[in-house]
Amino acid sequence: MTPDRLAALILFAVVATGTPGPNNLMVMASGANFGLRRTVPHIVGIALGIAVMLLAVGAGLAGLFEALPWLAGLLAALSLAYLLILAWKIATAAPPDPSAPPGRPLTVLQAAAFQWVNPKAWAMALTTVSVYVPASATPLAAMVFAAVCLPIVAVWCAAGRALGRMLRNPARLRAFNVTMAALLVLSPVLVFL
Repeated sequence: MTPDRLAALILFAVVATGTPGPNNLMVMASGANFGLRRTVPHIVGIALGIAVMLLAVGAGLAGLFEALPWLAGLLAALSLAYLLILAWKIATAAPPDPSAPPGRPLTVLQAAAFQWVNPKAWAMALTTVSVYVPASATPLAAMVFAAVCLPIVAVWCAAGRALGRMLRNPARLRAFNVTMAALLVLSPVLVFL
């Protein structure tokens, strides 16, 4: 891969992972509710899941979607349904009760698996393999996305954590969670536009 193409790939990875989408909104909400340290597995899972998805798409999954276009529609429908479920869980999350057992953010495996129903992750992977890298360079693209994703998503989590300090009031936390849930529902629309 030429240095110019690598620079273009890195820039695309920064923009694609840094703009609002399901991962960033969920990590921001997790940072607000659980803090950065407890959200680290979620952040690592996002980077791992995107890297594995890029490798799979580079290995030929994109060809499967071309051969069976209905499969892409099915995946889109499942993705939207899952995002709606997640949005509902975020919107209806109860304010922390000091006497209740603490909730928990997503694990590494849950966050990695989420990438397979995340429309923005699919758009990133398919665009990367079809525009930025040949199939032979997919491992490099996977490493670039994982390396870029970790600090950027951590910043989203830190922003959520900073907001979390202002959200100690249950009414404010409820409003924040409902806003994050609404943005999560809207994020696929922005990806497809």
